[in-house]
Amino acid sequence: MKKILIVEDHADIRKLLKMTLEFDDFEIHEASTGDAGLALSREICPDIVLLDIMMPGSLNGLEVCRQIKADHATRFTKVILLTARVQAGDREAGMAAGADDYLMKPFSTLQVLETIYRIEAAA
Repeated sequence: MKKILIVEDHADIRKLLKMTLEFDDFEIHEASTGDAGLALSREICPDIVLLDIMMPGSLNGLEVCRQIKADHATRFTKVILLTARVQAGDREAGMAAGADDYLMKPFSTLQVLETIYRIEAAA
């Protein structure tokens, strides 16, 4: 069973993502800040992290992504950034931070599932 960590400060978006993923064979974990998401990623070593970029706390999504990819225990974790930041430079910054994919809000739940399945297949 694949472990997926949702790191998103908006409770409604977390709930939507969780409800979408519950229909498949995923073990789902949630965090509402970058700090909590990084700590939980180190604890559970998820297969995939769905990570918002703009969040409250001392760590934004880009920094969480960098740290996940730099940590020996989580460096193979796939990170999908979810963000309202749509400029080309924002996408480049996300990919430079180590993201495996970048989905712009508003996204559909089908887009999220397709991205997860594509990333899993490529692993």
